[in-house]
Amino acid sequence: MDKNKKIEIPKKVLKIMEPFLKNGAEIYVVGGAVRDLLLDREVKDWDFTTNLTPDEMKKLFPKNSFYNNKFGTFSIVGEDKEVFEVTTFRIEQGYGDSRHPDEIKWGKSLAKDLERRDFTINAMALDNKLNLTDPFGGLSDLKNKLIKTVESADERFEEDALRMMRAVRIACQLGFVLELKTFESIQKNAKKISKVSGERIRDELFKILSAKKPAEGIMILKNCGLLKEIIPELLEGVGVAQKGHHIDDVWTHSLKTLDNCDSKDPVTRLACLLHDLAKPMVMKGEGEERTFHNHEVKGSRVAVSIGKRLKLSNKQLDQLFKLVRWHMFTVSEVQTDKAVRRFIRNVTVEYLNEMISLRRADRLGSGAKETSWRWEDFKNRLDEVQKQAFSIKELKVNGEDVMKILNIKPGRKVGEVLESLFAEVEENPKLNERDILLEKIKKFV
Repeated sequence: MDKNKKIEIPKKVLKIMEPFLKNGAEIYVVGGAVRDLLLDREVKDWDFTTNLTPDEMKKLFPKNSFYNNKFGTFSIVGEDKEVFEVTTFRIEQGYGDSRHPDEIKWGKSLAKDLERRDFTINAMALDNKLNLTDPFGGLSDLKNKLIKTVESADERFEEDALRMMRAVRIACQLGFVLELKTFESIQKNAKKISKVSGERIRDELFKILSAKKPAEGIMILKNCGLLKEIIPELLEGVGVAQKGHHIDDVWTHSLKTLDNCDSKDPVTRLACLLHDLAKPMVMKGEGEERTFHNHEVKGSRVAVSIGKRLKLSNKQLDQLFKLVRWHMFTVSEVQTDKAVRRFIRNVTVEYLNEMISLRRADRLGSGAKETSWRWEDFKNRLDEVQKQAFSIKELKVNGEDVMKILNIKPGRKVGEVLESLFAEVEENPKLNERDILLEKIKKFV
């Protein structure tokens, strides 16, 4: 936080505030926007709060605005189609399900509105003159890099249990620490996260995984008891020693792999975290005799079950499965093209780069160098092999050619000839030339 940095509210934001002020209304920039502005971070979402109701705001913005929810959020479409959200001062009463307020009432003051917010660094407001309203010491906590709840931590987490995940996520994103009472309250209330939907937990987890140092966020989740409630399977790797080139236990290696992932895809990062989670489940032997045979097979199934709990889409589940299932692929200069094609077919071309990212992270997480001549050679071969035929459809001849040359009608014979040709091409990709294959078809007469 640069104490000498002069903050400014962009003109596009002041333009949204202007109609409110001209009509004698209160309007403030609020929440994460204020926090990020003070931290000199890019503000991705400009949020506002006002004493006007949505119906009153609609009179100020009859065009390019909409309001269709029960939370009092009014959306204004500004320049370049950017959407600005303005929320009426409100008071939330009761959280029977630890997820949603039982009742929302319009508030009368900014102070009451800020009281309902989650953390002190999100409970600040700025007016158009840059006057800061900070009733809970958010600015001080920003300077001290603390995540602290507004007043009672137990009450804030009782209102919405997801706030516990959000506390960890914000700490991870900003490089902050949890204030002691906030941390202890999360430990005390961790089991309440079970009341939160898998989708909401997934969204916060993905944001943690997308941070610059995601392993720190996962470690905080572990230390405050949330990981045990979300992905307990991961904790089985704590203290499980490996062998050979591995100097860390399974848990530590998984964290290092995650931190070394160069892919931005949160599913790939999740795969990095989960890639070895089944090792404790299949472990046999001790010391240098210890084995983890087929941990990738078992792990892919467990990873999918975790993904289902987190409500991943079918496509995301497929990606997670493939990355964990096939991450133990062989990198060798003596591999045949056929073996490399089989690997590509298993992973699919769509996820090939993600698999490369996982394997690179796995290497670095094991203490190995980022690359080697074998690794570079293998990546080059992947590029070359992808140019070869992967299926009968990619042969330079088709069923029409077979029927014409052999003078036969559609039937099983056509498929048998094409399968035979493809088998030869798999062994020797250079044979996939039209003239060569047409000559080979004649041998089936």
